[in-house]
Amino acid sequence: MTQNRSVSGPVVGWTAFASFMMILTGLWWVLAGIAGILKDDIFIVTSKYVFQFNVQTWGWIHLLLGLVVVLAGVAVFRGAVWGRAIGVVMALLSCLIGFAWLPAEPVWGVLLIVASVFVVWALTVHGHEIAQDYANG
Repeated sequence: MTQNRSVSGPVVGWTAFASFMMILTGLWWVLAGIAGILKDDIFIVTSKYVFQFNVQTWGWIHLLLGLVVVLAGVAVFRGAVWGRAIGVVMALLSCLIGFAWLPAEPVWGVLLIVASVFVVWALTVHGHEIAQDYANG
């Protein structure tokens, strides 16, 4: 038996905003990845930190994961459950990567962390409403 409860416009709006933030964060990752791959001296690298990768390695990580986040964000707009699941996993991973990137780019790292926390909240608390709204037309 299915319940027909009304879908709140603001809730769908917040979830759509989370989807947009996923796409935006993914595009940030893609741009950072391309920058790191093409010019490895574009970012400041510190000498002592737990996560020591060269900038090109970070570039590839950001490029590939950024593409996945963009695709998942588009899937959330379409109401796909798999998009929400990937969105939550990738947002959590984004938090970790943002933390690991703090020494190189503190502002960029904090932006990734904040956007990712918001995405996790919106997708886990209100993600099903956008799927209902998409199904209802």
